[in-house]
Amino acid sequence: MRDDRERLRDILEAIERIERHTAKGRDEFERDELIQTWVVHHIQIIGEAARKLSEEVRSGK
Repeated sequence: MRDDRERLRDILEAIERIERHTAKGRDEFERDELIQTWVVHHIQIIGEAARKLSEEVRSGK
C-alpha cells in the first residue's frame, strides 16, 4: 500500500512533467493536442493521488 509520502511524490512528479511539457507557452499548448492530452493525464494523476491522501495531510494538521 502506498503511503502519503509516495503520493505526494507522485503529485510533485506530475507537476514537474506538466511544467516541462508546457514550457513552450499557451499558444503551443493550444495547437498541440498531444500536449493537451499529456497535461490532462497528469492532472488526473494529481487528482487520484490527492484523493487518497490521509485526512491528516489534506487538513494540514
